[in-house]
Amino acid sequence: MNTQQSQGLSRRDFLRWSSATAAVLTLAACAPSAPAPQAGTGAGSSGAPAAETLKLRMQVDPEQEKPVVDMYRAINPNVEFEFVSVTGIDHEEVAAKILTMVASGQALDLGYAATEATQLYAGQKLAAPIDEWVKRDAAELQEYFADVHPSLIQAMMWEGSLYQLPIDFNAANIYYNTAVLQEAGVEAPGSEWTKDDFYNIAKAATKKNASGATETYGYAWTNRLWGGWMPWIFVNGSNLLVEEEAPGGEWLWSEFYADDPAAQGRGGGWRWTAPKANDAANVEALEFLVQLYQEGITPAIELGGGDTLQGFFTTGKLAMTPAGGFWAGGLNNAGMPNGSFDVQLMPKWKNQRHQFGTAGQWIFADGKNKDAAWEYMKFRISKDAMLANGMFNPVTLTTPTRRSMLTAERFAETGPANWQVFYATLDDHPDTAPIPAPPVSNPMTAIFVGYTSRAMNGELTPQAALDGMQKELEDLYARTPDMYAKPA
Repeated sequence: MNTQQSQGLSRRDFLRWSSATAAVLTLAACAPSAPAPQAGTGAGSSGAPAAETLKLRMQVDPEQEKPVVDMYRAINPNVEFEFVSVTGIDHEEVAAKILTMVASGQALDLGYAATEATQLYAGQKLAAPIDEWVKRDAAELQEYFADVHPSLIQAMMWEGSLYQLPIDFNAANIYYNTAVLQEAGVEAPGSEWTKDDFYNIAKAATKKNASGATETYGYAWTNRLWGGWMPWIFVNGSNLLVEEEAPGGEWLWSEFYADDPAAQGRGGGWRWTAPKANDAANVEALEFLVQLYQEGITPAIELGGGDTLQGFFTTGKLAMTPAGGFWAGGLNNAGMPNGSFDVQLMPKWKNQRHQFGTAGQWIFADGKNKDAAWEYMKFRISKDAMLANGMFNPVTLTTPTRRSMLTAERFAETGPANWQVFYATLDDHPDTAPIPAPPVSNPMTAIFVGYTSRAMNGELTPQAALDGMQKELEDLYARTPDMYAKPA
């Protein structure tokens, strides 16, 4: 395992920059006191929880997690759970609340983090690397890694160590309302469509009334790090930050992916070493989004999770929007029947590189029950546990990381018909990568969405907005010079 240098950004600084309010926590014991445990009720490995009763405090959605916890307690009755539900409009807000909670002395055993917070928690040494547990239990985990694309695993690494076992992911693909496109007289896009094809479809699908006000939008997006205008940065051959792969990780790739061509040459995670917000390709991408708004093809942007856009989409007032597998179940729950929507890759611009986010549990470094926490984390990503998880059952609310779970049967009731695109994003476009999320991801995201808003509302030109963004990101990086290990 790598020995990390001390980090230059204090937890106090993170809390100051996050501007988060205190978390509203919902606590619920998942079961009454367990009966006296019997010997041999552990998870089956040498590191199984000891027979004495213990409680794991875990950040999860209680309703979704309960089926998995019930399965686990059937074989480990000595382990009790306390659910901690932390909600927010996006993963950045959840991370800010977790930091506030930890700073106030409220300990957890297991957290849940998406890409937006993986390096944040690892960089602050809040999360424990899981390398030694993974090596010890390699035989048990072979089946899991064989079922999960290496891109998703690498996104959960930091400086050569693995911190999470990803359970779900979402790449930013394009969802479209089939009725809106049909009414506009345009064909559904194919996988080889281009940025110009996208523009023509969006323009054709846009409808305005006699006064020129838009009634049906061709495209819409939400102002956030994942799935906002970041996908357009990627397909235009750029990124918000300078990216490189960290050294290390050979222990993982040689053990679990030795025969997988998609894993060849991978390192020990991603590094985002410097800002490049005002790169010419980024300016061009933002100018394109501003153009769409000025032409009435897109509505004003909003922050957060996109509830407004879902309302537009389900009522036939929106043709296209970026979203991942999570939208399939969400649209079905909102009343859209199978066949009323479908999904396609992002259009090609300079390339067709996609961005994704992935997520999984992480173990608190200061937790008192780390071995027991690992046993539950390992159980949670087993096939049976994932099939029972409320994220994937009875409706698919997010994309499972296991390739074997992406089946026609899974999407037969809800759609989309082109469900294969979710994993094809990884398989067919091997340069697809996680959204940029360094250890300073929370303050970085605040800067990103702030200047994006100023460009989209006309306060600043795209060039001026990205110049301002670049300056603030440079200042942020100057204050945090030790996010990544220096060369030996």
